Amino acid sequence: MRIGILTGGGDVPGLNPCIRSITLSADDLGWDVIGFRRGWEGVLGIDPDDPESVAHGSMPLTREGVRGIDRTGGTILHTSRLDPRTLKAGDQTAKVLHVLDALGIDAMITLGGDGTLRFSAHLSEQGVPVISIPKTMDNDVYGTDYCIGFSTAVSRSVEAINALRTTVESHERIGVIELFGRRSGETALLAGFLAQVDRTVISEVPADLDRLLPLLAEDKGSNPAHYAMCVISEGASIQGVASENGHELSKPASERDDIGVGHKLGRAIQKQLGCGIVHQELAYLMRAGDPDAMDRMVGLAFGGLAIQLLQRGEKGRMVTLKGGNYGHVPAGTLLEGTKSVDVGGLYDPTAYRAKLMRIEGMPMFLY
Repeated sequence: MRIGILTGGGDVPGLNPCIRSITLSADDLGWDVIGFRRGWEGVLGIDPDDPESVAHGSMPLTREGVRGIDRTGGTILHTSRLDPRTLKAGDQTAKVLHVLDALGIDAMITLGGDGTLRFSAHLSEQGVPVISIPKTMDNDVYGTDYCIGFSTAVSRSVEAINALRTTVESHERIGVIELFGRRSGETALLAGFLAQVDRTVISEVPADLDRLLPLLAEDKGSNPAHYAMCVISEGASIQGVASENGHELSKPASERDDIGVGHKLGRAIQKQLGCGIVHQELAYLMRAGDPDAMDRMVGLAFGGLAIQLLQRGEKGRMVTLKGGNYGHVPAGTLLEGTKSVDVGGLYDPTAYRAKLMRIEGMPMFLY
């Protein structure tokens, strides 16, 4: 058996532990593992008849070659956000199928977020044996409670938010910390709760400045240190203020034409409350560095489960973690809905704070 694996979309801590787990589990069965560089972009860049092209776009993964990578962040395979169906030249699915067939790939294991896994489900429909592994620090892949990278992103965010308190307090300002989260505010909600910030604005609930700003002013005024902290999701919106559309948010931050929602909130605070702010976009710092224990554990488990499924002859599946238990669902499950914060159970939209209405019977991360 020859297994191909790739990582697509943004990098997150926990990918390398998963790559190592896949490689070791496959090696135990005597299977070969080929890693494709730069996601689907690397696959499309390969000419199977050109050895140099194959070497440029792929690499053999061996037990010795993945030694120690589980302790590092990012992905040794590198990544891209390319979807072969959306190129100017048209749908390149046929090219992908040709490359996989020419290189003797018997099955694919894909590590990615919504975009990568959507194409993986498409490949499965074309008859390619595929196992999908969800990863995204936004934790917004439908069909699983947990995605690789989420825990580390929350941990990084909490550390940064608490570190920023020293500057915000020293200048007696209001801190506005913007976190990644285009469609789901789960990262902001959990990080804000764990860091015990004053207010948290999530993607699912538009912010009413007539309500939010007086609350922040009260928070600052009632704090003996004369400062307040507010966390906001990058995908959040402000009532009455033009917001970035989905197309803008899908671009890298350096290519966006519009300023972020955190910047807009900061301007409103300065204008209407007349006080200074500290505005900080944590951005790529949330996904930088080594994985925490949770993401190492889930990465290793997801990788091992993917190989076990292929060993049993199962294909077209996405590995999952639901209710604290590992499992798997059809690869196309993520197409059946969207995953977002349970506002009614976990969030108070009038106070802009986490509301833990239900604890008993909930998973550890309170999904």
